Amino acid sequence: MTIREFQEADWPQVWPILREVVRAQETFTYDPHLSPDEAREVWIEPAPGLTVVAVRSERVLGSAKMGTNRAGPGSHVCTASFIVAAGARGQGVGTALCRFALDWAHQRGYAGMQFNAVAASNRTAVSVYERLGFRIVGTVPGAFAHPTFGRVGLHVMYQEL
Repeated sequence: MTIREFQEADWPQVWPILREVVRAQETFTYDPHLSPDEAREVWIEPAPGLTVVAVRSERVLGSAKMGTNRAGPGSHVCTASFIVAAGARGQGVGTALCRFALDWAHQRGYAGMQFNAVAASNRTAVSVYERLGFRIVGTVPGAFAHPTFGRVGLHVMYQEL
């Protein structure tokens, strides 16, 4: 598997992955009726941020976006988001993308990485993030309406770099 910068030609493979994740309403707080154009605007991170894809044999397995979390006095902290194709889950794609994002953040001198809204029910992601050094610094109770579990908490997770 190779992780490389997103190219325009990748969008036809990235969009179905993002669409599936968003429409499932199990992990992301995005509008489930996001159009392809709206999705591009949210997912493709403008410079100095970065969007990447994880690729094996020219097949996109997942994608990540990373950039500054907040402007001004908060610009020393970055954030990132990750999506993995259903058929590639459990194969280390998300972990590799998260490691890539952490390396990217280190290289740019960020003081930390913050995830603003990790659904408490997304135990796989929470486990990966904790294994990579993140910790839950707070949880907003009932802030995420999961289609199966009802209202669950949204974790704020952080790692000092």
